[in-house]
Amino acid sequence: MFRTPQKVFTGGLALLFLFPLVWASVASVSPQAGSAQTGGWGFGNYRTLAAYQAGIGQYLLNSTAVSLMTVTFTLIVSLLGGYAFAQFRFPGRDLLFLVTLAILMVPYATLLIPLYVLLNQLGLQDSLLGLALVLTMFQLPFATFMMRISFEAVPKDLAESAQVDGCGSLRTLRHVLVPAVKPGLITVGLFAFLAAWNDFITPLVLISDSAKMPLPLAVANMRQQVMGIVDYGATEAGVVVLALPCVVLFLALQRHYVRGFMSGALKG
Repeated sequence: MFRTPQKVFTGGLALLFLFPLVWASVASVSPQAGSAQTGGWGFGNYRTLAAYQAGIGQYLLNSTAVSLMTVTFTLIVSLLGGYAFAQFRFPGRDLLFLVTLAILMVPYATLLIPLYVLLNQLGLQDSLLGLALVLTMFQLPFATFMMRISFEAVPKDLAESAQVDGCGSLRTLRHVLVPAVKPGLITVGLFAFLAAWNDFITPLVLISDSAKMPLPLAVANMRQQVMGIVDYGATEAGVVVLALPCVVLFLALQRHYVRGFMSGALKG
Protein backbone atom coordinates (compact mmCIF):
# COMPACT_ATOMS: atom_id res chain seq x y z
CA MET A 1 0.00 0.00 0.00
CA PHE A 2 2.77 2.39 0.93
CA ARG A 3 4.72 1.59 -2.23
CA THR A 4 1.97 2.79 -4.60
CA PRO A 5 2.66 6.55 -4.12
CA GLN A 6 6.36 5.84 -4.49
CA LYS A 7 5.80 4.04 -7.79
CA VAL A 8 3.55 6.83 -9.04
CA PHE A 9 6.14 9.45 -8.07
CA THR A 10 9.07 7.61 -9.68
CA GLY A 11 6.98 6.87 -12.78
CA GLY A 12 6.12 10.56 -13.05
CA LEU A 13 9.81 11.48 -12.77
CA ALA A 14 10.68 8.95 -15.47
CA LEU A 15 8.08 10.45 -17.81
CA LEU A 16 9.34 13.95 -17.02
CA PHE A 17 12.92 13.05 -17.94
CA LEU A 18 11.87 11.07 -21.02
CA PHE A 19 9.66 13.85 -22.40
CA PRO A 20 12.48 15.97 -23.97
CA LEU A 21 13.90 12.92 -25.76
CA VAL A 22 10.47 11.86 -27.03
CA TRP A 23 9.76 15.44 -28.13
CA ALA A 24 13.05 15.63 -30.02
CA SER A 25 12.42 12.24 -31.66
CA VAL A 26 8.95 13.26 -32.87
CA ALA A 27 10.12 16.71 -34.00
CA SER A 28 12.99 15.20 -35.98
CA VAL A 29 10.61 13.30 -38.29
CA SER A 30 7.63 15.70 -38.33
CA PRO A 31 7.05 18.33 -41.05
CA GLN A 32 8.42 21.78 -40.19
CA ALA A 33 8.78 24.97 -42.20
CA GLY A 34 12.36 25.88 -43.03
CA SER A 35 13.59 22.29 -42.77
CA ALA A 36 14.17 19.46 -45.24
CA GLN A 37 10.97 17.79 -44.00
CA THR A 38 8.32 20.31 -45.07
CA GLY A 39 5.55 17.89 -46.00
CA GLY A 40 4.55 14.64 -44.31
CA TRP A 41 6.52 12.56 -41.89
CA GLY A 42 9.92 11.20 -42.85
CA PHE A 43 13.68 11.28 -42.43
CA GLY A 44 14.52 14.36 -44.50
CA ASN A 45 16.09 16.07 -41.48
CA TYR A 46 18.38 13.09 -40.93
CA ARG A 47 19.47 13.29 -44.56
CA THR A 48 20.31 16.96 -44.03
CA LEU A 49 22.32 16.01 -40.95
CA ALA A 50 24.12 13.21 -42.80
CA ALA A 51 25.11 15.48 -45.71
CA TYR A 52 26.35 18.44 -43.64
CA GLN A 53 29.95 19.37 -44.61
CA ALA A 54 32.22 16.39 -43.79
CA GLY A 55 29.21 14.16 -43.10
CA ILE A 56 27.70 12.74 -39.94
CA GLY A 57 29.90 9.65 -40.24
CA GLN A 58 33.05 11.74 -39.83
CA TYR A 59 31.61 13.66 -36.89
CA LEU A 60 30.47 10.45 -35.19
CA LEU A 61 33.94 9.00 -35.73
CA ASN A 62 35.51 12.11 -34.19
CA SER A 63 33.22 11.98 -31.16
CA THR A 64 33.79 8.25 -30.73
CA ALA A 65 37.56 8.61 -30.95
CA VAL A 66 37.65 11.47 -28.43
CA SER A 67 35.28 9.67 -26.05
CA LEU A 68 37.18 6.37 -26.17
CA MET A 69 40.53 8.09 -25.62
CA THR A 70 39.08 10.08 -22.72
CA VAL A 71 37.64 6.94 -21.12
CA THR A 72 40.90 5.03 -21.56
CA PHE A 73 43.12 7.78 -20.16
CA THR A 74 40.72 8.47 -17.27
CA LEU A 75 40.44 4.82 -16.28
CA ILE A 76 44.20 4.22 -16.32
CA VAL A 77 45.18 7.33 -14.35
CA SER A 78 42.30 7.20 -11.85
CA LEU A 79 42.80 3.47 -11.28
CA LEU A 80 46.46 3.97 -10.35
CA GLY A 81 45.76 7.17 -8.44
CA GLY A 82 42.85 5.74 -6.46
CA TYR A 83 44.89 2.62 -5.68
CA ALA A 84 47.78 4.71 -4.38
CA PHE A 85 45.56 6.95 -2.24
CA ALA A 86 43.65 4.00 -0.78
CA GLN A 87 46.39 1.40 -0.24
CA PHE A 88 49.57 3.33 0.54
CA ARG A 89 50.46 5.77 3.29
CA PHE A 90 52.95 8.47 2.39
CA PRO A 91 53.67 12.01 3.64
CA GLY A 92 51.15 14.54 2.34
CA ARG A 93 48.74 11.90 1.03
CA ASP A 94 45.57 13.52 2.40
CA LEU A 95 46.73 17.02 1.44
CA LEU A 96 47.47 15.90 -2.11
CA PHE A 97 44.06 14.25 -2.30
CA LEU A 98 42.35 17.44 -1.11
CA VAL A 99 44.26 19.48 -3.70
CA THR A 100 43.10 17.02 -6.36
CA LEU A 101 39.47 17.43 -5.28
CA ALA A 102 39.87 21.21 -5.05
CA ILE A 103 40.26 21.31 -8.83
CA LEU A 104 36.51 20.63 -8.99
CA MET A 105 35.90 24.10 -7.56
CA VAL A 106 37.70 25.81 -10.45
CA PRO A 107 35.34 26.67 -13.37
CA TYR A 108 36.89 24.69 -16.18
CA ALA A 109 36.04 27.38 -18.74
CA THR A 110 38.63 29.63 -17.07
CA LEU A 111 41.34 27.05 -17.82
CA LEU A 112 40.65 26.66 -21.53
CA ILE A 113 42.71 29.64 -22.76
CA PRO A 114 45.86 28.63 -20.82
CA LEU A 115 45.36 25.06 -22.02
CA TYR A 116 44.93 26.32 -25.58
CA VAL A 117 48.31 28.06 -25.34
CA LEU A 118 49.93 24.98 -23.78
CA LEU A 119 48.55 22.62 -26.42
CA ASN A 120 49.70 24.98 -29.15
CA GLN A 121 53.25 24.87 -27.76
CA LEU A 122 53.10 21.07 -27.62
CA GLY A 123 51.77 20.79 -31.16
CA LEU A 124 48.47 19.26 -29.95
CA GLN A 125 46.18 22.21 -30.58
CA ASP A 126 43.39 21.44 -33.08
CA SER A 127 43.87 17.70 -32.59
CA LEU A 128 41.59 15.01 -31.22
CA LEU A 129 44.36 13.72 -28.95
CA GLY A 130 44.81 17.16 -27.39
CA LEU A 131 41.06 17.48 -26.89
CA ALA A 132 40.92 14.05 -25.22
CA LEU A 133 43.79 14.96 -22.88
CA VAL A 134 42.02 18.15 -21.77
CA LEU A 135 38.73 16.31 -21.19
CA THR A 136 40.63 13.67 -19.22
CA MET A 137 42.12 16.33 -16.97
CA PHE A 138 38.64 17.63 -16.17
CA GLN A 139 37.44 14.11 -15.28
CA LEU A 140 40.34 13.05 -13.06
CA PRO A 141 39.34 14.67 -9.72
CA PHE A 142 35.95 12.94 -9.60
CA ALA A 143 37.33 9.73 -11.11
CA THR A 144 40.17 9.54 -8.57
CA PHE A 145 37.71 10.14 -5.74
CA MET A 146 35.43 7.36 -7.01
CA MET A 147 38.29 4.90 -7.37
CA ARG A 148 39.68 5.68 -3.92
CA ILE A 149 36.38 4.96 -2.17
CA SER A 150 35.97 1.84 -4.34
CA PHE A 151 39.36 0.49 -3.25
CA GLU A 152 38.69 1.42 0.37
CA ALA A 153 35.45 -0.60 0.26
CA VAL A 154 37.41 -3.77 -0.63
CA PRO A 155 38.39 -5.86 2.42
CA LYS A 156 42.10 -5.46 3.07
CA ASP A 157 42.35 -9.21 3.61
CA LEU A 158 42.16 -9.74 -0.15
CA ALA A 159 45.27 -7.68 -0.88
CA GLU A 160 47.12 -9.04 2.15
CA SER A 161 46.38 -12.64 1.14
CA ALA A 162 47.68 -11.98 -2.37
CA GLN A 163 50.87 -10.40 -0.98
CA VAL A 164 51.40 -13.38 1.33
CA ASP A 165 51.17 -15.61 -1.76
CA GLY A 166 54.00 -13.62 -3.34
CA CYS A 167 52.12 -11.08 -5.46
CA GLY A 168 53.66 -7.63 -5.82
CA SER A 169 51.65 -4.42 -5.70
CA LEU A 170 50.90 -4.25 -9.45
CA ARG A 171 50.07 -7.96 -9.68
CA THR A 172 47.75 -7.66 -6.68
CA LEU A 173 46.09 -4.70 -8.34
CA ARG A 174 45.65 -6.46 -11.66
CA HIS A 175 44.50 -9.90 -10.53
CA VAL A 176 42.78 -9.25 -7.20
CA LEU A 177 41.65 -5.66 -6.76
CA VAL A 178 40.59 -4.68 -10.29
CA PRO A 179 37.84 -7.36 -10.43
CA ALA A 180 36.67 -6.22 -6.99
CA VAL A 181 36.32 -2.56 -8.05
CA LYS A 182 34.71 -3.29 -11.43
CA PRO A 183 31.50 -1.34 -10.58
CA GLY A 184 33.59 1.72 -9.71
CA LEU A 185 35.52 1.42 -12.96
CA ILE A 186 32.30 1.20 -14.96
CA THR A 187 30.90 4.24 -13.16
CA VAL A 188 34.04 6.27 -13.88
CA GLY A 189 34.14 5.11 -17.48
CA LEU A 190 30.46 5.94 -18.01
CA PHE A 191 30.87 9.43 -16.56
CA ALA A 192 33.96 10.06 -18.67
CA PHE A 193 32.19 8.88 -21.83
CA LEU A 194 29.10 11.02 -21.23
CA ALA A 195 31.22 14.10 -20.47
CA ALA A 196 33.41 13.66 -23.55
CA TRP A 197 30.53 12.74 -25.88
CA ASN A 198 28.37 15.73 -24.91
CA ASP A 199 31.01 18.39 -24.29
CA PHE A 200 30.58 21.52 -26.40
CA ILE A 201 32.64 24.40 -25.04
CA THR A 202 36.00 22.56 -24.97
CA PRO A 203 36.02 21.58 -28.68
CA LEU A 204 34.59 25.01 -29.49
CA VAL A 205 37.78 26.57 -28.09
CA LEU A 206 40.33 23.91 -29.05
CA ILE A 207 39.11 22.67 -32.47
CA SER A 208 39.11 24.94 -35.53
CA ASP A 209 39.30 22.37 -38.35
CA SER A 210 35.72 21.58 -39.41
CA ALA A 211 36.72 18.02 -40.35
CA LYS A 212 37.83 17.36 -36.76
CA MET A 213 34.73 18.70 -35.03
CA PRO A 214 32.89 16.31 -32.71
CA LEU A 215 29.17 15.87 -33.27
CA PRO A 216 27.86 18.43 -30.68
CA LEU A 217 29.90 21.19 -32.30
CA ALA A 218 28.82 20.13 -35.80
CA VAL A 219 25.14 20.14 -34.79
CA ALA A 220 25.48 23.61 -33.25
CA ASN A 221 27.12 24.94 -36.41
CA MET A 222 24.56 23.27 -38.67
CA ARG A 223 21.52 24.79 -36.94
CA GLN A 224 22.37 28.31 -38.14
CA GLN A 225 21.28 28.58 -41.76
CA VAL A 226 20.96 31.38 -44.33
CA MET A 227 19.83 34.80 -43.01
CA GLY A 228 19.75 33.53 -39.43
CA ILE A 229 16.96 30.99 -39.98
CA VAL A 230 17.33 28.04 -37.62
CA ASP A 231 16.80 24.55 -39.06
CA TYR A 232 15.03 23.10 -36.04
CA GLY A 233 14.28 19.80 -37.76
CA ALA A 234 17.93 18.98 -38.46
CA THR A 235 18.86 20.22 -34.99
CA GLU A 236 16.36 17.84 -33.38
CA ALA A 237 17.73 15.01 -35.54
CA GLY A 238 21.21 15.81 -34.24
CA VAL A 239 19.92 15.79 -30.66
CA VAL A 240 18.44 12.32 -31.17
CA VAL A 241 21.68 10.96 -32.66
CA LEU A 242 23.65 12.48 -29.77
CA ALA A 243 21.32 11.08 -27.11
CA LEU A 244 20.93 7.50 -28.33
CA PRO A 245 24.44 6.20 -27.42
CA CYS A 246 24.15 7.79 -23.96
CA VAL A 247 20.75 6.22 -23.31
CA VAL A 248 21.83 2.78 -24.53
CA LEU A 249 25.03 2.82 -22.47
CA PHE A 250 23.28 3.99 -19.33
CA LEU A 251 20.53 1.35 -19.61
CA ALA A 252 23.09 -1.39 -20.29
CA LEU A 253 25.36 -0.42 -17.39
CA GLN A 254 22.93 1.00 -14.83
CA ARG A 255 23.25 -2.01 -12.49
CA HIS A 256 27.04 -1.56 -12.27
CA TYR A 257 26.60 2.21 -12.15
CA VAL A 258 24.42 2.02 -9.02
CA ARG A 259 26.77 -0.48 -7.39
CA GLY A 260 29.71 1.80 -8.09
CA PHE A 261 28.04 4.71 -6.32
CA MET A 262 27.00 2.49 -3.41
CA SER A 263 30.50 1.04 -2.87
CA GLY A 264 31.61 3.89 -0.61
CA ALA A 265 28.33 3.87 1.33
CA LEU A 266 28.67 0.14 2.00
CA LYS A 267 32.25 0.37 3.25
CA GLY A 268 32.76 -1.68 6.38
